[in-house]
Amino acid sequence: MIDVQRLRVLRAVAEHGSFNQAAAALRLTPSAVSQHVAALERSLGAQVVARSTRGVTLTQAGRIMVGAAESVAAELEHAKQQVDRLSTGRVQLTVATFTSGGRLLLPGALTRLMAAHPRAVLHVRESEPEDALPLVRQGAVDVALAYHFDGPLPLGPGPNSSLEWTPLLEDPLHVVLPRGHRLAGSDVLDLAELAAEPWVLGCLKTEAYLRRYAERAGFAPDVRGTTTDYFFARSLVAAGMGVSLIPFIALSPEIPGLRTVPVKPPGPVRHIGVAAIGRSDRPHVTTLVEALREQASRQHRQGS
Repeated sequence: MIDVQRLRVLRAVAEHGSFNQAAAALRLTPSAVSQHVAALERSLGAQVVARSTRGVTLTQAGRIMVGAAESVAAELEHAKQQVDRLSTGRVQLTVATFTSGGRLLLPGALTRLMAAHPRAVLHVRESEPEDALPLVRQGAVDVALAYHFDGPLPLGPGPNSSLEWTPLLEDPLHVVLPRGHRLAGSDVLDLAELAAEPWVLGCLKTEAYLRRYAERAGFAPDVRGTTTDYFFARSLVAAGMGVSLIPFIALSPEIPGLRTVPVKPPGPVRHIGVAAIGRSDRPHVTTLVEALREQASRQHRQGS
């Protein structure tokens, strides 16, 4: 039989990339972490981590076991919630969300959830997708409102077969210009037309995305400012610091002196969705996912 504690240790090693950091997170000694991993390898008859001077990486067997560890953690958390529901009659529901998506979709969805499940106890935590989605797999949160660009979901180590991803919205990125800019009158812009412009960005992931699209358009963007807030980035554009690339749902509230122009297709897009596990036996989760779909559909109708 595989020891659950050893799986927990392996999951921490995978998350932190070293025995020392995993030990600090678990409040164990590095020697104890090493012993747990070695004992797991003996019980499996397979190596789960590859050790090097740069740290440790998961082997294929290790990735399988980390996926199992996360499934076990999620099941235990789910069972704990069911027991709590039996003893208190209340449902605990934790939602992770990124800022702009949560502001747009979550309030209306939570209102519908509370109408259907008035005894539910809600918790909301702000979290970017690369953090939120692994938390769903681990059972630390029940639902994650998240997004990804043109690559895969940022799930972290381990398989993701248990994760249910429900698409909600496509959120195209728009160019934001000062109203007096030479291109402000355009109906649509090719990024190549902005090759000589300084850029101000409101998200580090947007910067990476811009650089990929700019490379396809034949230029390297001159990034003069980076922030973690789209409103702040638009304020800097209004001050004349440069132009920006902003997701459509982050374009409100309006800032005077700006012009927003769509990018010529195929342009950059954020794919917004909701992730959950075990919806079939958790009606409150199903209610929230359906409410988010309804909110997204309403936003789509209003924007079309």
